Amino acid sequence: MQPLGRRVAVTGLGVVAPCGMGAKGYWEGLLGPGVTSGRATEVEAWDPMPWYASPKEARRADRVEQFAIAAATEAFEQAGDLGVDPGRFGTIFATGVGGLHTLEEQVIVRVERGERRVSPFLVPMMMANAAGAAISMRWGLQGPNETICTACAAGTHAIGNAARLIALGRCDAVATGGSEAAATATSLAGFANMTALTSSGVSRPFDVERDGFVMGEGAAVLILEELDRAVERGATILGEVLGAASNADAHHITAPSPGGTGAIVCMRLALEDAGLEPGDIRHINAHGTSTPLNDAAEAEAVKAVFGESGPPVTSTKGVTGHALGAAGALEAAAVLLSFQHRMIPPTANTKVVELGIDVVIGAPREWEPGPAMSNNFGFGGHNGSVILTPA
Repeated sequence: MQPLGRRVAVTGLGVVAPCGMGAKGYWEGLLGPGVTSGRATEVEAWDPMPWYASPKEARRADRVEQFAIAAATEAFEQAGDLGVDPGRFGTIFATGVGGLHTLEEQVIVRVERGERRVSPFLVPMMMANAAGAAISMRWGLQGPNETICTACAAGTHAIGNAARLIALGRCDAVATGGSEAAATATSLAGFANMTALTSSGVSRPFDVERDGFVMGEGAAVLILEELDRAVERGATILGEVLGAASNADAHHITAPSPGGTGAIVCMRLALEDAGLEPGDIRHINAHGTSTPLNDAAEAEAVKAVFGESGPPVTSTKGVTGHALGAAGALEAAAVLLSFQHRMIPPTANTKVVELGIDVVIGAPREWEPGPAMSNNFGFGGHNGSVILTPA
C-alpha cells in the first residue's frame, strides 16, 4: 500500500468492549483476567443514552448500532477537527451479522402476537449496513459508505479497504472499524451445536486444552487520515496503516484450509503490500479463537511465513471473547494501544502451548514497538491481514 500511494495515519480511536469502556478501559481490561465462565461475554449494564438525544432515538437503534455510535464518538473526539471535505470522508464499516437482537425479538413478536405487531423499524434496525450508515449520518460523511460482511475477517477487511481509499487518493479520511452484538439465544445455540463454542466456559487461545471460543461483542472505530494532512493540522498520530491483504481459502464453509495455506498467502500479500519482509514484523495479534482447528492452522501459517523463531504472538480473545465481525477492529485497537504502552498483552487463560510459536502468556511483555500484523480469518474461507506501525 504505502510504496504505491499516500501514507495513512490513525488519528482517532474509540472502543466499546466487555472488558472495558473507552480506549483506556479497554487497555486496562486487556491486562486483566480472561473469560472463564459461560458461552458469552457481554458489555454489562449497557446504557446507550449518553450517545443519543432521547430514549426514543436509542430504542430505534439495535445494540450493534449503539456500540458503533459510542465508539465512533470517542474516535471523533480524539481525532479533533479534521477539516476534510465531507465528500472525501468515507465510512467503511464491518459487521458479521448486524442487528440480530432485533431480528430475534421481532420473530418472537410475530409468532406470539401476529404480523401487525412487528415493528416497522425491524428492517432499518436489523440490516447489516445500519451501523456504518448511522456513523455516516451522525457525522455528515458523504464519501464512500460501504459495509463489509465477511464474517470474522470483516473488521480487518474494513480497515484495509478504508486505508486503500486514502492511499489511492479517493478519500482524505475514513471512519472504519466494526461492531457486533450477536449473542442471542438462538445464535449461541447454533454455535454451540456446531461445537464452535467452548464447553468448558473458558477461552484459552493456542492452549493444549482449548475447546472452542466464548462469544464476545463490542465495537472499535478508527479514524484514518492522509498522513501529510494529519501532520499539517498537528494531530496526534496513533500509528500508520502500512498494508493489508485479503484472500480466500476456497476450501470449506467453516474449517480453515489444512496447514493454514490460505492464511500463509494472505500474510505474504500483506507484507508485499506494505513493502516489508517477514523479519520486519515485531508482533502478531493473532486471530486465535481458541478452537482446535483455527489455532493449529494459524500457528502453522505463522511458522511458514516467519520461521520457527518468529515474532511474539498474542490473542486478545481470551479477554474479549470472539466478537465476530468486530474482532479485527478490536484487535487493531489493541495493537495501537500496545504501541502507546510499549507492552504486548498476554494471551489470557493460556498456560501450555505446543504449537511451535512464541505466544505471550502469563504477563504483559515489554517490547520496542515496530511493525505489527493483525490477522483475522472467517467462516466462508475469508482471510484478512493488516499491518500497523507506530507513528
